Amino acid sequence: MVIHLSSETVCAEGADAAAKIVRASCEPLPSPDEIAEFGAYFDRFADAKVVLLGEASHGTSEFYKARAAITRRLIERHGFRIVAVEADWPDAARIDRHVRLHAHEPSSEEAFSRFPTWMWRNIEMHAFVDWLRDYNEHLPAQSRTEFRGLDIYSLGNSIAAVLTYLDRVDPDEAKAARARYGCLTPWQDDPASYGRAALHLGKSPCEEGVVAELRALLHRRLIYIRSDGGSFFDAAQNARVVQAAEYYYRLMYHSSRESWNLRDRHMFDTLVRLLAARGGDAKAVVWAHNSHIGNAAATAMGWQGEFNIGESCRAAFGDSAALIGFGTDRGTVAAASEWDGPMEVKRVVPTRSDSYERVFRQALIERSLTDWRSGQKAEVRKALSKPRLERAIGVIYRPETEFLSHYFEAVLPDQFDAYVWFEQTGAVTPLAGGRPHGAPDTYPFGL
Repeated sequence: MVIHLSSETVCAEGADAAAKIVRASCEPLPSPDEIAEFGAYFDRFADAKVVLLGEASHGTSEFYKARAAITRRLIERHGFRIVAVEADWPDAARIDRHVRLHAHEPSSEEAFSRFPTWMWRNIEMHAFVDWLRDYNEHLPAQSRTEFRGLDIYSLGNSIAAVLTYLDRVDPDEAKAARARYGCLTPWQDDPASYGRAALHLGKSPCEEGVVAELRALLHRRLIYIRSDGGSFFDAAQNARVVQAAEYYYRLMYHSSRESWNLRDRHMFDTLVRLLAARGGDAKAVVWAHNSHIGNAAATAMGWQGEFNIGESCRAAFGDSAALIGFGTDRGTVAAASEWDGPMEVKRVVPTRSDSYERVFRQALIERSLTDWRSGQKAEVRKALSKPRLERAIGVIYRPETEFLSHYFEAVLPDQFDAYVWFEQTGAVTPLAGGRPHGAPDTYPFGL
């Protein structure tokens, strides 16, 4: 009798063999609530210039706690002074002013108050922000760790930030800037509609103005730096965000690949500017989704022409970039069913038998770190080098179409340098409105 095995059965048998090697090679981890003990396992990455910490979803508590514990260790023990996250520059700037004890700048809305609010307005993030402010408080200003946003979506808020800066330092130029940005006024609150309008018109009606404003700002940078040097960097970055966002919202209706590449190029360029501004010995920790911080060249994304921060960091910094992925099998996650939809706590479906996650589940270690960079780890690299599926959950999760919506093919040892595994995970807890008890009046989540 001939027995025909399904492809998933064959993959499951392969996963079981790889799981035995993973079990022998990985290091069990304590709970990330044991902050010092958990963070100590990541001292091995202290020599890197950039440590990129991923997440397999945008709404998982354990991923935030783990990244916070690792980052605290790298800051306290190893001289990392930049935390750069997958968030908008103006929102992160409010956190940065808070944690570095800078003067508060009034704003008409709370930080991270737009969809997806739970991604950064959660109790796990609140705990890290509180710790970072307390840590910085005892240091001279030049030694304090900064908190920065890398993303591109803040068209309206970045325009407002540029104008606020120019109103203060150069009122005449502020008038000219309003004229240049005036073209975008109808679309500031809904920039996606600008992309639709540009597609309909067959041209880029506002590109010239945003480019001209960035050039004008940079042309007068020596004057502005002499009078208000500390704030110029922020204003210039906001002007760059406006330029990139204007282009991004046009591209998104033409090509998802080109718009993805523009976004990740902007995030990488922002990271490089942050390192350069901090000086030659600067070191940064990046928090972003696995799809951004892993090497795209080792995934279906890259095979289709997309690149990301991880691939750019590998090219720019070589072995001085440490790319660390995160994964889970099951549990709950904070996510929406559609863009701009309400947050839901959703049940995460156990992973497929032909996935990398199933390999780590079958290793039967509740929490682990698998580091395959060194020559002694050739066996685990080989065991994981066969392409498999990998799951990615963003701010949207649709378990009913999970295979089509959330899985892609990858080669894990080429995508990451190491992998942090949690067998079961839970959803982040969003912050309620208002300022947390005991927080100062300038607390960025409560203004």
